[in-house]
Parts: sequence; structure tokens; C-alpha cells
Amino acid sequence: MHMLYFCALSLTALLPGFAQTTANAGPGLPTDPREVFAAAAPFYDFTSPDLKPWHLKATYQLYDEKGNPGEQGTYEYWWASPQVYRSTWTRAHATHTDWHLTGGRSAHQETGERLKFFEYNLQVSLLSPLPNTGDLDPAKFHLDRQSVKLGGVQFPCIMIVPRMPKQALEGTAQLGLFPTYCFDTQFPILRAEYSFGTVTSAFNKIVYMQKRYLPGGILFLEGKRKILSAEIDPVTALDPSDPALTPAAGVPVANFVKVVRVSADVSSGRLIKKQVPVYPQDAQQARISGTVVLKATIGTDGGIHNLQVISAPSPSLAASALFAVSEWVYKPYLLNGEPVEVQSTVNVIYTLGH
Repeated sequence: MHMLYFCALSLTALLPGFAQTTANAGPGLPTDPREVFAAAAPFYDFTSPDLKPWHLKATYQLYDEKGNPGEQGTYEYWWASPQVYRSTWTRAHATHTDWHLTGGRSAHQETGERLKFFEYNLQVSLLSPLPNTGDLDPAKFHLDRQSVKLGGVQFPCIMIVPRMPKQALEGTAQLGLFPTYCFDTQFPILRAEYSFGTVTSAFNKIVYMQKRYLPGGILFLEGKRKILSAEIDPVTALDPSDPALTPAAGVPVANFVKVVRVSADVSSGRLIKKQVPVYPQDAQQARISGTVVLKATIGTDGGIHNLQVISAPSPSLAASALFAVSEWVYKPYLLNGEPVEVQSTVNVIYTLGH
């Protein structure tokens, strides 16, 4: 049985004058799941022009397949405006920087090996942890609200369940089998995210910064095994003329193309490293087969930067496909001779033998 694991959390403050020291007692969350997401959305909007320029730095620890500490790294984010910002990951064997510049231009620079999926996911969890509007489409998903009791407190959790064949779900789906978002009882603060019965993202030491919520620490787990942990330094104000926002000399600058969409056939033809998914035993015993459809964002380095299950014959097949595809590597897609980020679908087919 899969369980939800949480870190102890506290509402703290950073930078007097740049963040509030406390928050007043909240009125409690709405009952309707969609209203909960709507209430939380303004507190996780890090693209609004009303934000003052800011800089974030996190130190993270990677763990190996046995949960032992591996390489350490840093992630930094500089934000001057909705058009001008920068992200940089640095560790011993890899660096990766993306600049977004005025006039719709962009630049990137990388050295060493490709970043791992959960390194990219650190940025997503910090700056855009809530589901997109399309992920809440009632024609494709229904929302199941349940609660988890920890330390005598009932935490409200909302599971986004894709519409699957009836035979794929027996009765009520267990909480956490599908993307699940757990909130504070009084504030629209995201406390944890749980995905496909395996991956937990726990948000620790929440801070209130410019009327937004940021975790002071993040922990990614597979079951009880650590994947990545991160500690975030106090957020600081940023001078919009900071040289960090300008690409270094020699780094090519191109017109920014946010996402190029290609078909599954085109993306599969550029696959250069593939990890074969494991066919889950429970799905084999239940004689469940079929295709897991994933939406993937492939970065300019060819690595998987974001991954989402669109449909699946069963939750265990979805989890299997998610973990395997997160390790795939593609030949970077070029547009006018420049590598661009690509969004595509990936189909993972599970077939039972006779």
C-alpha cells in the first residue's frame, strides 16, 4: 500500500519589508476542489508584473538508487520582469543556464552531462507547482477530494483523476495513485504533491514573499527513498541591471520560441537513449494492457524537462511509463539552426504475451 509522506512544515518569514512576517488566521479552504485551486492560484503566480525583482538560490542534494547521497548542486533564479529572467543549475559534472530577454529573445549555455529530470523539476516545484488550467478540464479529468490525517490534523487533498476505461479502476481510486495536491487546513498553501503512487514532493518551511508562497525546503521521494532534497536561501531583492541577467560574451542570442510542438512520430525518430519500462506485476496479473500517453517537454539539451500522464490503462502502468520516459534522451530539435524546446506526446505500449 502506498502512503503519503510529509515533512514538518511551518509558516515563517523572510526579509522584513520584502516579505511579511506573519499571516493572519485563514478562513479555511473552500469545499469545492476547483475553488481550492482557484484560491491558491494567485499565491503561486510568479509571472505577474506586480512582483518586485528578486533572486532565489537553492542548494540541492541528489541521491542514488539506494537513497545514498550523491552529487550536490545549486539552483539560482533571477527575476527582473515577466520578460527578463534567468535560471541556472550548477554542480560538479553539469551546468545549465537559460536566459529570457527583452524583445522575445533567449539564450542558453550548458557544459558537462545533462541535468536529471528531478533537477529540472526543482524549478517547476518552486515556481509553478499547481496544475495548469488544461489539467483541470472536466471533460478529461474529475477531482476527488479526500483528507489525510497526520499528527492529529486532517490535511485536505485533491486528486486529479484522468478519465480511464472502467476496468482500469476498481471502486474508488486510492489517494495518491493520480496527481494529488495536499493543502494547509487554513491557507491555500500547497504542502505536498503526490504522483502515481510513487513520487512525493514535500514542501517544507513555507515562507510568504511578495504575497506569494515559497517553500524553504523541498524533498522528492519515491516511496521512502530520497531522490532530491533542497534548501532555499532567504530570497533577496534584485537590481534589474544585475549583470547576471545578461548572457556572457560569446553566448548566442536568438529570437525566443517558447515551445515547438511536434508529433509523436517526429519525436520518436530523434530518441537516442531509451530506458525500457518495467511491466508492473499487478497489471500483468490483472491482464491489463494498452498505451500510456504522456505529454513531454524536451529541452534544448535533449533531456526530459517536464512530463505528464495524459491517459493510461491503469495507474501502475502510468507510473511505470513516467519513470522510464523521464530518463530518455533525444537529439535536440533545431529550428533555423538553433536548438529549441519541444513539446510532444510519447506513447508507451504495454502488450501481454500469450
